[in-house]
Amino acid sequence: MSDPLADIVTLLQPQAPFSKTVAATGAWRIRRAEAGRPFYCAILEGGSRLEVDGHEPIVLQAGDFVLIPAAQDFVSSSLAPPPADAPDSLPVALPDGTFRIGPSDEPPDLRMLVGYCAFGSPDAALLVPLLPALVHVRSQARLATLVRLVADEARAQRPVREIVLARLLEVLLIEALRSTEATGAAPGLLSGLSDPRLASAIRLMHGDPARAWTVGDLAAAAALSRSAFFERFSRSVGVAPMEYLLTWRMALAKSLLRRRAGSVAEIAARVGYGSASAFSVAFSRHVGLPPTLYAREPS
Repeated sequence: MSDPLADIVTLLQPQAPFSKTVAATGAWRIRRAEAGRPFYCAILEGGSRLEVDGHEPIVLQAGDFVLIPAAQDFVSSSLAPPPADAPDSLPVALPDGTFRIGPSDEPPDLRMLVGYCAFGSPDAALLVPLLPALVHVRSQARLATLVRLVADEARAQRPVREIVLARLLEVLLIEALRSTEATGAAPGLLSGLSDPRLASAIRLMHGDPARAWTVGDLAAAAALSRSAFFERFSRSVGVAPMEYLLTWRMALAKSLLRRRAGSVAEIAARVGYGSASAFSVAFSRHVGLPPTLYAREPS
């Protein structure tokens, strides 16, 4: 049986090229304006408040982990934020590579690890919308263990520290997604996988993308009526079943084309198209380039 989460993570190629440890004291507020970069935050000690556009404010406590796969504007602050008209805070870099907010001669109320990850795949823009807009995992035992390992490695000055830290952060990102699947999520792939009936249909699409699936076939696999399946899938995953299937087929096709894993006709058959011409039309409409040209593009 196919593992859709593993499929998506494998194609996304998550990496963690940048992280920093931040300690904060007193009342503070930091505003961030991003351009869709994946942002993460792990609370090591204390607590903070996070406000992300389009979401209710979140109170974060020690052991919590947040991942925003495509961050835009958000505000991070102390649990008791400063007045609205107070100036925003600026983190100060310390000689040991950590950052400090507030007076450096007072013990910190908060320690957190924040940073940006990267998705190595050129398909990120295609695949990220399948993930929740905000992943928040609270005090999961396995995740807390990983956060502690990351915090310990971030504080230490051991050999190959940066390599070990990058690998731990990659595992942390994957475990956060996996934990979210188990605990419920905003609309997206993880939410769909947490519903046993929808999960059956999603695994079938991933396991056999070449099959000429219909909504009726998938509804039968989910033991739901066609209309109930369509409504439930669209609400939980955030896109209609056939739109999800198309997105997955195109992501697979792009990966196969980049790896020169067959002729256009062979790849077309592997992702559910009866002819190279039908596949070329669909691929060009979805990606913006015909498959032959896409295969020649640098990654």
